[in-house]
Amino acid sequence: MDERASICPGLPLPNPTVSYWQDPPSRLAHHRTTPELPRTVDTLIIGSGITGTTLAYRILNQPSPPSVLVLEARTACSGATGRNGGHTKCVAYREILDNIKDLGEEEAAKIARFGYNCMRNVHAFSREHGIECDSWQGDTVDVIYDRGQWDKAQLAVAELKRVFGDDDPVVQYKFWNAEETEKKFLAQGSLGAVSYEAGSLSAYKFVIGVLALALEKGMNLQTETPALKIRKRESGHRGWIVETPRGAIEAERVVLATNGYTAHLYPPLQSVIVPLRGHMTAQRPGSGLPKDGLATTYSFIYDDGYEYMIPRPQGSMFAGDIMIGGGATKGPDEGICEYGNTDDTTTNAVILKYVENSAAQRFGSNWGHDHEEGRLRRSWTGIMGYSSDGFPLIGQMPGEDDLYIASSFQGSGMVLCFESARALFEIMNQDDEALDQWFPRAFRVTRERMKRKFRGRLHAKVPPMDLEVKSQL
Repeated sequence: MDERASICPGLPLPNPTVSYWQDPPSRLAHHRTTPELPRTVDTLIIGSGITGTTLAYRILNQPSPPSVLVLEARTACSGATGRNGGHTKCVAYREILDNIKDLGEEEAAKIARFGYNCMRNVHAFSREHGIECDSWQGDTVDVIYDRGQWDKAQLAVAELKRVFGDDDPVVQYKFWNAEETEKKFLAQGSLGAVSYEAGSLSAYKFVIGVLALALEKGMNLQTETPALKIRKRESGHRGWIVETPRGAIEAERVVLATNGYTAHLYPPLQSVIVPLRGHMTAQRPGSGLPKDGLATTYSFIYDDGYEYMIPRPQGSMFAGDIMIGGGATKGPDEGICEYGNTDDTTTNAVILKYVENSAAQRFGSNWGHDHEEGRLRRSWTGIMGYSSDGFPLIGQMPGEDDLYIASSFQGSGMVLCFESARALFEIMNQDDEALDQWFPRAFRVTRERMKRKFRGRLHAKVPPMDLEVKSQL
């Protein structure tokens, strides 16, 4: 892992695999607001994913806003946001026990609440602003195949209810035994399942909608303009110089919304934020699945990993298709070769084959026959960002005036990014007192966090239960 974490991420590569969401591309895909780059700007945001875009909108949606320039290395929203499955799913119960142990009950509760609110607020924003992004809200189900994961899930939900109370929306979980799981959710061979609130949307369409709102408010978007290097202005002058192939830009403040690629621009984050390449597929459902589509989103959880699956809602393109991603631990050496890997122009054949077959295997005889046109409609990869402690890095870079970061979302950007952008906006406006009421301190970037060694993705494999834990079940 040390070797993989030490690989410099470089720039996003040209000609990446084409995601399901980007076909056809948006009218803003190649947008450049002005033919030439501005030579000076108040706020320069690097990255046009959900974080950078919503931050730009918040900055511009205030009285007398500063000028805002957004740079994107490739086409608009071509990174992780435009390549994920669009699952707005807060898995608080999967993290609460570790977070209480490591951070204390108050901070753990704040993290759980943060994810839930972010999930709800993304959909609320899309409704409020009329963004057509196939927004769907309903239930999700985690189908569990491993005894350790099953036991931990029950203990974790009980702990969540103790912390929040039985009636809080954050803790509305329901358990299903194996027979009930197959009858209601059609998944075979499990120990059982747990269902709770979640949602889905096209993150690509959502971000394109927010970009359009920000452009109306005066944002300058420059696609296919990678940031090659950032450096401080000369002594005695605050601000930064951002070098691009089209010239240099002087900015009063710079925001790194670059997720897994961040260490390319800020080398002290090498081995602090580590890229992980993920695989995603769009599949045609088997003939045995409901003709009007599955009623919930899914995760299939086993001893050392999981897949997630999102049915396309009625009224969307290819309604009923199932989006399936994951399987990272099924690659060579438990998928370690995918850490430090930023090549989203290709796929790993072993992982892709596993993901392609995963849903049919989980549904078993309930899957039926493959579609006459084939199971796989499209496959692609995307680059996520992971930190040493499993939390995002949000705030002003320690010891660096006017340099900010909102990156490393652990593959859970759809329930972290939107509200993290809000938090960074308040940090940039020095409203820390109000921020502490709802934003987890564990998410703030600090010198201490930048010294922690990367250990790999957290919250995946459950160790054998010790006697103390067993006694609580």
